[in-house]
Amino acid sequence: MTNAKPTFDARGLADLLDASSQEQLDALDFGVIGFDADTNVQRYNAVESQAAGLSPQRVIGEPLFTNVAPCLNNFMVAQRFEDAVFDNSELDDTIDYVLTLRMRPVKVKLRLLASANGAKPGATRYVLVQRR
Repeated sequence: MTNAKPTFDARGLADLLDASSQEQLDALDFGVIGFDADTNVQRYNAVESQAAGLSPQRVIGEPLFTNVAPCLNNFMVAQRFEDAVFDNSELDDTIDYVLTLRMRPVKVKLRLLASANGAKPGATRYVLVQRR
């Protein structure tokens, strides 16, 4: 990642996140959850940890859509990732969303990012969370 911090809506953001150190992810002003082909969380930044109240130790290695954030396990989020895998297509969607798990409802913007090879071993897919 360059010296300038990328914004939530930056072009090519998945590649920038892939190349970022944990310290660079923690410096961002939005939440970052990166997960692998089995939906296990591999990357998790400080902003998301603090906002969600979940430590990285509790989240890393856990299935995103069942153990970490089951409120995302629906047609608006999880299904879009599954559809991208099925179609072997890139995913870059931004949606308005309401997070409800373990907290009062919170309005956010989610950015869903996956490369066309998102289901391949070693590929990271991302849910980015911008709180209002």
